[in-house]
Amino acid sequence: MTSVHLLHAGYVGDHVGSTVVLVRDADARIVVDPGMVASRSRILDPLAALEVAPESVTHVFLSHHHPDHTINVALFPNAEVVDFWARYKDDLWLDHEGDGYRLSPNSQLWLTPGHTEEDATLVVTADDGVYAMTHLWWLSDRTPDVDPLGWDQAKIVAGRERVLAAVDIVVPGHGGPFRVRG
Repeated sequence: MTSVHLLHAGYVGDHVGSTVVLVRDADARIVVDPGMVASRSRILDPLAALEVAPESVTHVFLSHHHPDHTINVALFPNAEVVDFWARYKDDLWLDHEGDGYRLSPNSQLWLTPGHTEEDATLVVTADDGVYAMTHLWWLSDRTPDVDPLGWDQAKIVAGRERVLAAVDIVVPGHGGPFRVRG
């Protein structure tokens, strides 16, 4: 069984909060972008409702290195942290093969630079569809069209085309999911 659970729908405005997701895939428990939220309970309470203890999280996936997506990584003391470049466990820096690296049987990292040079997307083939957790879009209405903080808009467009061709549901960096098809 592979499932994707929205823990916190992010937002941007006077305050900023990242969208935080839990992926269950075989023995893996992956938290995506545990960044800034109004209170850590916005992450921990939904996890508890799903009967997932922070200590049981096996991986934390970071879409990029901005604090609004990373600040609560330490909530998961046993997790391997995975970003665009490598895997990190305690004081170990462990390489991975980059684009296409599998965190679990149905969860794959795609390199999708644009918002930052270091952006990555987690693509998950779940029981109810194919998901992309990404910062190629900020919000559920697919805005902003042009990323005001973007490093390379042409790469954002290329990443968006790749994702839209492959997934059913996109979970953007600061909003609820939007359906591509299905």
